[in-house]
Amino acid sequence: MKIGLFVPCYIDAFYPGVGIATLELLERLGQDVTYPQEQTCCGQPMTNAGCVSDSAAAEALFVRLFAGFDAIVMPSGSCTHHVRAHFDAIEQTDAVRHVRAHTYELVEFLHDVLKVRDFPWAEFPHTVGLHNSCSSLRALRTASMSELGEPAFSKPMTLLSGVKGIRFATPARPDECCGFGGTFSVSEEAVSARMGLDKVRDHHQAGAEYIVSADSSCMMHQRGCAERAGVNIRFIHIAEILNGARQ
Repeated sequence: MKIGLFVPCYIDAFYPGVGIATLELLERLGQDVTYPQEQTCCGQPMTNAGCVSDSAAAEALFVRLFAGFDAIVMPSGSCTHHVRAHFDAIEQTDAVRHVRAHTYELVEFLHDVLKVRDFPWAEFPHTVGLHNSCSSLRALRTASMSELGEPAFSKPMTLLSGVKGIRFATPARPDECCGFGGTFSVSEEAVSARMGLDKVRDHHQAGAEYIVSADSSCMMHQRGCAERAGVNIRFIHIAEILNGARQ
């Protein structure tokens, strides 16, 4: 399978280690991965702000770079959801439709497409609390939603269970929003900050040493809330754990 790796702009700028871990992990699993050097942004920030037409150039570049791949994989639920559901600023050509149909978030690609369950090189002897972003949970359906009262499932938990030594903390409200929400954290700053602090405290009180997530954007928000409030908890992307990080 020929895979195109997309590293979201905020990860490239602030958390490049997440992009590196994603590349290394896919290569460990025997995949043929290419990182197009011209990539920039998927256009999500503009669309989230209501400036849909301003996303056109970013979307067009994305399609030009990734239309030739069998799968496009990215370590971000919100960017994946944007490509699939909101890539509407450009003409819907065959190439655009191909990109929209073959873009995957890392967890679902590992779980659903490659069907990986064991990571023999990975060991993480820490207690972690799992945070699923709203995009991953309610748009990509990588885990069950409590408000639906459905049978419990969790694709990221299934993957993490294949890591030696890892332990799991269970927060009281495991699928509650952390308050980031892109522009929401700007337009509703006080509410967003309180939601983030509540989320961090919930994990900390459950005994988590780390909060792990497939979305660095949520963790960036929560990290800021934790540091300001003096909550002693650390953060790590799921790609880093699955790739063998032992912090």
